Amino acid sequence: MELKYLQTFRTIVDEGGFRKAAEKLNYTQSTITFQIGQLEQELSASLFEKIGRKMVLTKAGERLIPYVDEILQSVDKLRFFEEDLSECQGNLHIGIGESLLCYRLSPILKEFHQRAPKARLFLRSMNCYEIRNELLNGTLDLGVFYADVAGFGSNLTVHPLGSYPMKLVASPETKKLYPDFTTPDRAIPVPFIINEPNCIFREIFEQYLREKSILLDHTIELWSIPTIKNLVKSDVGVSFLPAFTVQAELGTGELEEIATEITDKTITAVCAHHKNKWISPLMQLFIELCENMIR
Repeated sequence: MELKYLQTFRTIVDEGGFRKAAEKLNYTQSTITFQIGQLEQELSASLFEKIGRKMVLTKAGERLIPYVDEILQSVDKLRFFEEDLSECQGNLHIGIGESLLCYRLSPILKEFHQRAPKARLFLRSMNCYEIRNELLNGTLDLGVFYADVAGFGSNLTVHPLGSYPMKLVASPETKKLYPDFTTPDRAIPVPFIINEPNCIFREIFEQYLREKSILLDHTIELWSIPTIKNLVKSDVGVSFLPAFTVQAELGTGELEEIATEITDKTITAVCAHHKNKWISPLMQLFIELCENMIR
């Protein structure tokens, strides 16, 4: 039985169809069809059936998934067998939330490179929902993000990295003009400067605004938290961010906190991986360094 046939089968399941699997694997669709046909012939079972215009898993195909996962994970482990594991060689793919990457992980990344100089670290600054999804489908080895996105149940193994308060911040001048974000049923003519819609900070604050019936002027969407802070410091609008991202500016007086009634809301950072993922020495080292962050 060819290993690539099993990899193709798993890719079809992950991607949701033959065409998308072909794009992912850089195969022609006829190659995908041939490989699945060979696999079905070897197993003497139909793995997919056509319903309408879609190819869906048969019962046999559904039953095959855990066996394929076990084989592919074993192959993953074998890739490390011939390496000197004490030297932590290999590749590590990590997705990290932008606020955590900018303000919390620099010391961790520095120590990781000192302790594993032969490792190749592939970092991606990502939205927390994207990190969760790529951990679930196996694209990432590790993710450092906010568990508040939820939606992963027991499918991820999670290492808590601390809970952090949020703050609504503005420049001193903006705060003088709009100091009250607690009185309900009002319009405040100031922009909200924040990340794109699938941002956990944005979701929390916009839910608060809806509950208080507070209407802001408009929303300015930016990806970079340093850029968001620069606009806020320049009197352009307000932002709602983790306290650790604005701690320095609050200390110098460049930014000031505006009181809200979101007094007990925190966000929880985690380092996570798929529950079935083999923990390589590189992964273990990174997890331990992250856990040391909260000690």
